[in-house]
Amino acid sequence: MTKRVTRRDFLNGVAVGAGGLLLAGGARGSVGDANTYAATLSGSTTSTYYPPTLTGMRGSHEGSFEVAHALAWRGEKPAQYQALNEHYDLVVVGAGMSGLAAAWFYQDKMGPEAKILVLDNHDDFGGHAKRNEFHQDGRMMLSLGGAQNVENPAGYSKPASSLMHAIGIDDDFVASMGANTPADQFLAGELDAPNGVSLPGPDGHTTLAGNWLTTMYGGAGYEDYIRKLPVPSSEQDKFIDFFGGKRDFLDDLSLSETWEYINTVSYNRFLLDRVKLDETSLPVMNAMLVHLTGMSGWNLSVLEGITMGGPGIKSLGWLARTSASIAGAFIDSLLNVKMFPDGNASVARLIVQKLVPAVAPDMQGPADVAVARFNYDALDRANQPNRIRLNSTVVGAREIDGKHVEVDYVQKGQALRVTADHCVMACYNALIPHLCPQMSEAQKKGLSYGVKTPFVYANVQLDNGRAYEELGAEIFQCPQDPFQWVSRAPGMSVGGYEPPRGPNDPMVVFMMNSPMTEAQEQGSGRDQLRMGRHRVYSTPFATYEQQIREQLQSMLGQHGFEHERDIRAITVNRIPHGYAYPYLALDDPDWEEGQAPHEIGRAQFGRISIANTDSEAIALMDAAFDAAFRAVEEQTQNAL
Repeated sequence: MTKRVTRRDFLNGVAVGAGGLLLAGGARGSVGDANTYAATLSGSTTSTYYPPTLTGMRGSHEGSFEVAHALAWRGEKPAQYQALNEHYDLVVVGAGMSGLAAAWFYQDKMGPEAKILVLDNHDDFGGHAKRNEFHQDGRMMLSLGGAQNVENPAGYSKPASSLMHAIGIDDDFVASMGANTPADQFLAGELDAPNGVSLPGPDGHTTLAGNWLTTMYGGAGYEDYIRKLPVPSSEQDKFIDFFGGKRDFLDDLSLSETWEYINTVSYNRFLLDRVKLDETSLPVMNAMLVHLTGMSGWNLSVLEGITMGGPGIKSLGWLARTSASIAGAFIDSLLNVKMFPDGNASVARLIVQKLVPAVAPDMQGPADVAVARFNYDALDRANQPNRIRLNSTVVGAREIDGKHVEVDYVQKGQALRVTADHCVMACYNALIPHLCPQMSEAQKKGLSYGVKTPFVYANVQLDNGRAYEELGAEIFQCPQDPFQWVSRAPGMSVGGYEPPRGPNDPMVVFMMNSPMTEAQEQGSGRDQLRMGRHRVYSTPFATYEQQIREQLQSMLGQHGFEHERDIRAITVNRIPHGYAYPYLALDDPDWEEGQAPHEIGRAQFGRISIANTDSEAIALMDAAFDAAFRAVEEQTQNAL
């Protein structure tokens, strides 16, 4: 029998059942001393509570979504609530980047005495920016469980830049991040560094190092590289023509017809009809798209596919020059990306420490944020102006007589209520109509329009890096495998972190899965995203574990790797509600300014404002900050 990693589907030390069971305790209304609840609202019972080290199923872990699903799917929520003796100037729903930023912007504007409560349904803060932490033989190893991009604050809006500077991330620090990032590391390195591809063949997997990225874009030596791939020679010929731009695949169309075609035909249909690729080659062509956008080539137009990382930029004739300039800007933006070793979790930690200094009183800032130990018990103490309350799923928010807001939530089966002068919804757009049913139908429709892009990030702790070292590169695309990206965990010396370097050191392998690789031609992109989300929720940890073991064995087995012996731990971060919906050329019209669904949906609702990346239709951290600033300005400028 295959050896399995322990602590799978860890439930934060608390036995929880389905949504109905979680609601049962609070449906009658809780009776007891409000101070007792206030003392344990962080969800922690001991000082050892530290979510980043938990393994098994993380991200949308069990216990984080059942209450919200019961509300959204069946309209179920408690009938009565215990009113805690807690009134705040601001309650924020969601402790992701937007929620944390909203708390910071509010306190920055209203002063240090402002009382703020941040509620979140997960057992950790940061939203998609989750930290995965591993320990072996006295060494700490870090990786990311979600969002990772940090860019130069000079390119952000003034409010977003001011927040970054306040937490210590200025232009000089970003420059130092680049200087301390090895060229071959993850997305923050150099695109010409060694990177490879792994494809199944008749004799098992063929894993090639070299430079697969430059091969896909027709770079030096691309023909020789393609001839090594385990695909039929006839398909290799097509790859060579397509990657190298040996012909214009739209040469029979006029200028206007070409423009119409590339904006109305999917990238995958173009590959099948024009390039004449076999359908089995589509995953190879889609690999960069799912990594960088989370979308399949069925969901993107030809122009979107080419300019967002898909190969073929040299094969569009006269349009190649225009497309190349757009794609060049896209690639340049990737080169400007910098990272902390735990992704944007370090940014979240920096904001949290500004809000609640007691969580890490000795932390200096960005220089040591990656190695600072956080005391989660300090997040929710009654004697501090800012409190972050985890494991707390909000089920309702309403304005009362235009004077204040009541916010209802469920924590550990208890139905509780707090009040505030203002409320910022920094949760998923699609949940807000269920939390605020008094909204207009038009606003609810706008909030419900977009569907977030799902993804899965896994981190695998290996006893040593000897087998991986033999691969000859740090990063591999695996288009035909369950996890389409395999790389070393981020290896930059940033935030005080020193990663493992030698082959005898323990290491962490980062793996990414996009359920959108199973997208079909039929149905809208939003429908495909919903099906992808369902696949993520319905796949148990045991299945992911088996896929991870088999895939790593196929890649590393020839170099002495034995998964039963060498895998120490597996953490799977499932993110069913991931990137904000970006609008798609194949599905969505060009709305007039102010009339797009996200713009209608984000309208201020009295003492309630909305702040999330959904409200900006941009899946970037600075968009989260911009949304937070807008929401706080709405609530404070109008002096409600």
